[in-house]
Amino acid sequence: MHARGRLAGAIMSITMLGGLGAAALPGAASATEPAQNYLVFYKDGGRDAAQRAAEAAGGTVQGRDDKLGYLVVRASDPERIGADPSVVGVTLDRPIGKAAGAPVASAARPVDHAAGGAARRAPGGDPLSDRQWDMKMIGATPAGSYAKMRGSHKVLVGVIDTGVDGKHPDIAPNFNRALSRNFVIDQPTDENGKQLDGPCEHKGCKDPADVDDDGHGTHVASTIGSPINGLGVSGVAPDVSLVNLRAGTDSGFFFLKPTMDALEYAADVGVDVVNMSFYVDPWTFNCAANPGDTTRESLEQRGILEGMRRAVKYARAHGVTMISAIGNEGLDLGKPKTDASSPDYPKGHEKKRTIDNTCLNVPAELDGVISVSSVGPSGRKAPYSDYGVEQTDIAAPGGDMFDSGTGLQGASREILAAAPENVMRAKGLIDAAGKPKTSSVIRECHDGKCAYYQYMEGTSMAAPHVTGVAALIIGRFGKPGKGGLQMDPAQVERLLYATATPKGCPTPRTHRYGTGETQLCEGPGAKNGFFGHGLVDAARAATVSP
Repeated sequence: MHARGRLAGAIMSITMLGGLGAAALPGAASATEPAQNYLVFYKDGGRDAAQRAAEAAGGTVQGRDDKLGYLVVRASDPERIGADPSVVGVTLDRPIGKAAGAPVASAARPVDHAAGGAARRAPGGDPLSDRQWDMKMIGATPAGSYAKMRGSHKVLVGVIDTGVDGKHPDIAPNFNRALSRNFVIDQPTDENGKQLDGPCEHKGCKDPADVDDDGHGTHVASTIGSPINGLGVSGVAPDVSLVNLRAGTDSGFFFLKPTMDALEYAADVGVDVVNMSFYVDPWTFNCAANPGDTTRESLEQRGILEGMRRAVKYARAHGVTMISAIGNEGLDLGKPKTDASSPDYPKGHEKKRTIDNTCLNVPAELDGVISVSSVGPSGRKAPYSDYGVEQTDIAAPGGDMFDSGTGLQGASREILAAAPENVMRAKGLIDAAGKPKTSSVIRECHDGKCAYYQYMEGTSMAAPHVTGVAALIIGRFGKPGKGGLQMDPAQVERLLYATATPKGCPTPRTHRYGTGETQLCEGPGAKNGFFGHGLVDAARAATVSP
């Protein structure tokens, strides 16, 4: 489902700065607080003034990023620094956000193709292609886009997520190990001493750049670009290069700085398109000036907004097309009223506050980012998917366990994609012999090589379908450039919308789901709050004229 945010690699060679020391309670201020690391965002031309303000407040500058305009400052009085007119925002550099998208198990019999016979192979596809209703919905099939365009290894697709299992047999052929990076250091415990990521598996608590201990990022990468190789599933763009831009810790939490670093790195090495199935926390909605927030809380949210805006602007200016999941709360993002889940890190600090449309979920609501809503196998908007006339740009299949009437049952209504074996074992989803214990997991073997696949649902699963189609477009029309091919993100966006299948609001516009929940779809057929410009279409994108 919709993950939250995380990443690595900085402009300067400085140590990863996350989770250092105990985090102060939100809004608390005390001269006796321990010093912690803050990201101090300054106005244009205000770097020197911001540094003087930091030093005057007793802070020490640890590093800086001149491209995105911020200092890394170790200080104990962020409010004093934030009071200086040269400073735009001050954000604690800490884990923020949590990956969602846990699989939903079905009561049906577990599926194990290694033990129960071979799966029916779709002609021209892979053994599990017949289970990929999502690919059929968008025309990513042997008779559709695969016949015309499968992407190009020159197209670099960045996956900003919890990591990518680069050794997975259905990922490895397209995995770009040379460019992949891990921008985070795992944290065994949180600030309260409770287990967070657990024991470190690697030196310095930093996993290699081909590891995913959560499973979310691998699932996303598989939907984008699993190869057609006679094993498992096929991705939307089965011939592209997948670049792991890991921003998430093992527990699925994200840092603001690593997220910015990932976007900056993607821009600098020539990545063409990135998938961002997360939101940056600890605030579900970031408000620049909410009357109910303390000075420190407002400074933190302004820092997140400013930092992400700058990172997005930098990446887009360097040719990176950015795709984001819209969110999984079933909310009209154009009419938010309350936020009761923020700040969600560390746990126990949440408060209920009144908000309005000036408060933003990022990166989904930022200019320059394409936001994706989710539909189930019948094509209806999934009840969990956020929406909004201003916020929804395009729709894609993301799964819906409760979408009946299609002949599919239980977990098969969700999205099937690659899963790391180590995660399946850690979560108890397979037994000691490797046999799946739930229908949400499939083991598929071919020529002595076995791999695992998992059903999941969420806008996190919808976004990579759009990312894959964007990669097809860049493969067709991109020009030689840094890293491989390059294409103006504005042109990619235009073609994504032009080739989408128009989809108007349901009748009546107020749609009632089986749970009794109602959601109102507003806007015309050409651009509405449920489906944006329509349902993404790989087949049309593979054949459209520029």
